[in-house]
Amino acid sequence: MEFLRPATWQEALAAKAEHPTAVPIAGGTDVMVEINFDHRRPDHLLDLNRIAELEEWETGEDTVRLGASVPYSRIMAGLRTELPGLALASHTVASPQIRNRGGVGGNLGTASPAGDAHPALLAGGGAVEAESVRGSRLIPIDDFYTGVKRNALAPDELIRAVHLKKATGPQQFSKVGTRNAMVIAVCAFGIALHPDTRTVRTGIGSAAPTPIRAKAAEEFLTAAMDEAGLWDSGKPVPPAVAKQFAVLVSGAANPIDDVRGTASYRRHALGVMARRTLGWTWQQYRDEQGSKSCA
Repeated sequence: MEFLRPATWQEALAAKAEHPTAVPIAGGTDVMVEINFDHRRPDHLLDLNRIAELEEWETGEDTVRLGASVPYSRIMAGLRTELPGLALASHTVASPQIRNRGGVGGNLGTASPAGDAHPALLAGGGAVEAESVRGSRLIPIDDFYTGVKRNALAPDELIRAVHLKKATGPQQFSKVGTRNAMVIAVCAFGIALHPDTRTVRTGIGSAAPTPIRAKAAEEFLTAAMDEAGLWDSGKPVPPAVAKQFAVLVSGAANPIDDVRGTASYRRHALGVMARRTLGWTWQQYRDEQGSKSCA
């Protein structure tokens, strides 16, 4: 196994172009596990740790450009307001040591359906900035996951950053695991309210071959809230609406039975998480609207 250690981003792109099968490593929290268990034995490892720009973020008027290697611990500390769903998901990642090393780019590159960042990324909306010596492009997050641990990157491309929409409303993340830390999700769920467009987005993790959105549930809830005028009135979401939303979220999943949980349990847990996180986000929205009216 050859270890490539570029000092600049351009050197990294050139190395990836010359060795398309080279596996990028930054935090190494996924890659090293696979290597240690002999599940993967690449000919080349491409170390990105010397490239400082990957650990930076830029905050614009409506978006955050998040470097691929920004550690989860810094997302938790510095982006709670702009990206609350991702900050909450970051809290659930493994241990403090791993949160200090791992970043969103690693989750995206591995594309495991159990990656903790995926539900928040899908619910919040955004795009992946991919680059090669041929140029750069933005891949919408909805189009990024193409199969089990497969993504839309070309063989010579690297993830440079993720462009994420700044939150315009409350966001939540919930995860079920067999213990409280250092655990792969049995299933996970993210939700984001978008008052600016009066829509709702969701993200489901570890309950399908890829991370997915519950689009039928989103469309149902968006229509029900609009019909009842809830965005303006701030009234509670009717229990029947919350229940049907949960049913549709469960129905969107396509889970399997494995050592961490059964398919039926995953569907049930997703329904519970969907109902609870909807309640939490809507109550926060109501509280914020009440504060604005008092001001």
